[in-house]
Amino acid sequence: MMLIEETSVPDTALPVDAFKGHLRLGSGFGTDSLQDEVLVGFLRAALAAIEVRTGKVLMRRGFIWSLNAWRSPEGQVLPVAPVHGVSSVTLVSRGGISTVIAAERYWLEKDAQRPLLRPADAVLPAIPKGGTVSIEMDAGLGTTWDQIPPDLRQAVFLLAAHYYEFRHETSLSDGCMPFGVSSLIERYKTMRIGFGAGT
Repeated sequence: MMLIEETSVPDTALPVDAFKGHLRLGSGFGTDSLQDEVLVGFLRAALAAIEVRTGKVLMRRGFIWSLNAWRSPEGQVLPVAPVHGVSSVTLVSRGGISTVIAAERYWLEKDAQRPLLRPADAVLPAIPKGGTVSIEMDAGLGTTWDQIPPDLRQAVFLLAAHYYEFRHETSLSDGCMPFGVSSLIERYKTMRIGFGAGT
């Protein structure tokens, strides 16, 4: 399985000025934008970390997900949430021949935790032996920063500030996540029910 971010969040969509205020950085000295590139990097790192921990896409963008087999032919759980739409489903043979599946043969079951790709008939189209299926989808909680829930925005700021404050520290563990951030994102984490059921 492979998940590719088809479009990325532009720098201009990131709340750099608000993050400066959160860090209480000085302004009006003619060097206000000196650290912008560094701050953008920390914001992107925090966004990515929060998305991985919650399974939620914060800022809306496109993804392509490729897999070798359906977990369940009656409905495939998608790897991110919330998914707003599936733009295409393409079968690719072992020899590289692509076949676009008609949109009438599947539908999106929207869910904040576990969105599913459902078949219009009994089962999803069969994936060729040795081949793959590629699913293009659009996912995200908001198209702009202000549309993201306030607690998740705060979590991003807290984590980005943590990265900023400890940017020269090399002894922190790789999985370090401040408690305040963990508590803010707890309710957004995807619940795992059962023993890996596909639907």
